[in-house]
Amino acid sequence: MSKSVLLSGSTIGILGGGQLGQMLSMAASRLGFKTHVFEPSANPPASNVSSIFTQAEYDDYKALEQFSSSVDVVTYEFENIPTGALDIIERQCEIFPSREALKISQDRLLEKEFINKLGFKTANFYEVSTQEDLTHAIDQVGTPSILKTRRFGYDGKGQLKLESASQAEDIWKESSAKDLILEGFVNFSREFSVIGSRSKDGQISCFDPGENVHKEGILRTTTVPANLTVQQKTEAVLITAKILESLNYVGVIGIEFFLEKNSLVINEFAPRVHNSGHWTQNGCTVDQFEQHIRAITGWKLGNAERHSDIIMENLIGDDIYKTNKLVADGSLALHLYGKADVNPGRKMGHFNRIKK
Repeated sequence: MSKSVLLSGSTIGILGGGQLGQMLSMAASRLGFKTHVFEPSANPPASNVSSIFTQAEYDDYKALEQFSSSVDVVTYEFENIPTGALDIIERQCEIFPSREALKISQDRLLEKEFINKLGFKTANFYEVSTQEDLTHAIDQVGTPSILKTRRFGYDGKGQLKLESASQAEDIWKESSAKDLILEGFVNFSREFSVIGSRSKDGQISCFDPGENVHKEGILRTTTVPANLTVQQKTEAVLITAKILESLNYVGVIGIEFFLEKNSLVINEFAPRVHNSGHWTQNGCTVDQFEQHIRAITGWKLGNAERHSDIIMENLIGDDIYKTNKLVADGSLALHLYGKADVNPGRKMGHFNRIKK
């Protein structure tokens, strides 16, 4: 791994042009970096703030070669990047976080096996490729449980709930994928996440755990500080650090936890900046986006200490029509993504409210 430090004026390549790419570009600009965003869709949020924007598919290898030759380092804002695209990019420049972290996070089975090998707890799970596998998996995992695609699932997509074993045949017919995993339910009292970071030289820094509330599989709010004991917070941070070290990670990571009977259960990790870390924009001197830029460019990590208690709330779908009221509310900081189409379940923005 290169230990080089990029200077202001260098160009950072970002795969993906959504709101995370937008906020990464804004953070990079504050530090004097230019950004080049690569995204298949037209007029994504990040294209409004990046120095250069390339609209092309991830199998357009000529466009990827041109993109790679124009940047000094590459990062990404989402996990589902085709392997072929990464092969093209790595011929010319480094990608952070590493492909190993990306590979593990792209597959729910690999992810849970990796976490268990480190000695940490996950939901019970079983690999499913056939209807017979599903029947056996239900015997092992029990019900209620959730049948999930191993890849390409997010915000509750690619998931089917089983209430009883009698549903197995119907659920199998309903599922269009064949690379699946059955996960047992976790009887949790709280959901929370830790946003951690690791620099090229191995420095590790973690933000305070944030307590999350999901509705229909989509994050609605994150509250900091989380309602956890000091011991639980410390354990979660130490687990995050262990995962970062095990992956020789560079950049920001988001790790989601369940609290089950005072035991920490890891749900999943995302090798990127994370929705549940948006509170850092108004609760810390250095937010998760700047921390990620610092890490991948070889800079020292910034101060991740929280200076304020915060509630972050996502604006989902029609929530965007509350904007006029929110603009007039002087107690919050509004972050809008500039998306033209308003669809149910689509993240349109968020706001951070400092708790008095």
